Amino acid sequence: MKLLLDMNLSPRWVAWLAGEGIEAVHWSTLGAPDAPDETIMAVARAEGYIVLTHDLDFSAILAAT
Repeated sequence: MKLLLDMNLSPRWVAWLAGEGIEAVHWSTLGAPDAPDETIMAVARAEGYIVLTHDLDFSAILAAT
């Protein structure tokens, strides 16, 4: 499983998840902090990540795509 953590989650989660054997990356290491949600979803889709977020609008984006 590969997780992409959204900007609204702490980057410290990456180390904890790695300790549990889960591949994770924080968006701040991949793109602009003010990137639109659609961009984050596009990168996640292209790279095979599951997005972990606190935003409620990601489900609407996913449904629309």
